[in-house]
Amino acid sequence: MISFKQLPLEAKAAVAAGVIFFSMMLSRSYLVEQLELRMRRWLLRLQMALFANALMLIGSLHVWRSTVTTFSRSSAASSFCFVPWKIAVFMFLALAHSSFFTLLFLVAEEPYFFSLAAYTCLGAYIILIFFLFTLGSVEQAYKFLAGRGAKVGTGNKNSRAAMKPVLAVMLTVVLTVVGLLNASQPPTVNSVEVPVHKLPSTMNNLKVVLLSDIHLGPTVGKTKLAMIVRMVKALKPDITVIVGDLTDSEAEIIRPAVEPLGELDSPFGTYFVTGNHEYYTSDVSNWFELLKSFNIRPLHNENVKIVSPKSTDDWFCLAGVDDIEADVLRYSGHGMDLKKALRDCSSEHAIVLLAHQPVAAKWALQERPDINLILSGHTHGGQMFPLNAGAYFLNPFFVGLYKVGQNTFVYVSPGTMYFGIPMRLGSRAEITEIILRSP
Repeated sequence: MISFKQLPLEAKAAVAAGVIFFSMMLSRSYLVEQLELRMRRWLLRLQMALFANALMLIGSLHVWRSTVTTFSRSSAASSFCFVPWKIAVFMFLALAHSSFFTLLFLVAEEPYFFSLAAYTCLGAYIILIFFLFTLGSVEQAYKFLAGRGAKVGTGNKNSRAAMKPVLAVMLTVVLTVVGLLNASQPPTVNSVEVPVHKLPSTMNNLKVVLLSDIHLGPTVGKTKLAMIVRMVKALKPDITVIVGDLTDSEAEIIRPAVEPLGELDSPFGTYFVTGNHEYYTSDVSNWFELLKSFNIRPLHNENVKIVSPKSTDDWFCLAGVDDIEADVLRYSGHGMDLKKALRDCSSEHAIVLLAHQPVAAKWALQERPDINLILSGHTHGGQMFPLNAGAYFLNPFFVGLYKVGQNTFVYVSPGTMYFGIPMRLGSRAEITEIILRSP
């Protein structure tokens, strides 16, 4: 029987990840009611950071072997550039691994340079892993198809082995720069017209501005939020809605960064529903109170009637549900409750629902097909290559406007900022201007 000490490093990292994952499930199931809130908050974040790092260690070993060990066996090892290169690769990997811990120690009104550097390295790390794996797979496929007929000299073999990591690093550098430049641009304003069944004619052309996935935290601060608020005010919306993942930190720590939200002044109000990241902070109640102080109303499995100023008989129901992650985390007093959220919302009037995750939108329509419009976020449009494919296949609605049935629409925002990694590849940050049309 093989002992733990005899296992290769990759296997040890996988075992460590499994142990941490088991501890996460254990703490969610048995410790959630026994631990004080602040302790539970730190434990959850620490477990997530350790789990991510254990998984990343497997990839980091592959990166090191591909970009350092491969060259140590060639004439490049005697070059004066080799030692600085080894240091650079080590620092790159160390920064990528440290990114998750910035959520615990480096959150303030504006992002720290270290946090930006760490998350940039994390983004580059993901791209590099993808290209190393892809190029390696192509190489193995070529060997399989070409057969073993021709023998290759040692020199040519080493040269070919070095080409793969060099090409992967070059592609990573280019895409990282492109991704950083793309994410540094202000969000694009996308105007979408949606016909809403049973919307009163007196409310035709009502303008709803949709924000999602701002992720105030290690890499998004007050300056970016102030820019978003200025852009929203310039659109002069009738209603502003924030469909979750506003933050990645506790309210007390990041309160100064949230102050620009107090400038939102939509005539029919500004509304908020939780996303999964609000529950990762374990500080939802304090966030609700903070948002209320800025005149932003959380819709905690509840609804409001949006009444036309021209007639009190003309109104539609705006409802919001808690994010489904609250159920997974067993967050006390929270969880998606559509029946409660749509109480007194009959099919005689139009219904607009705010639900952070597209999966929640799908569940809501299965239970209440009379909902006319659901506004969601969560997917980030994949945010960056190569994560786009995963986000596409894991969500029933990916990004943009979907028609479901005869009188129902779902709109999924690609996000107004980004989570952690200050990069976007294959997606663009967006502020959505939704024009409600009366049929």
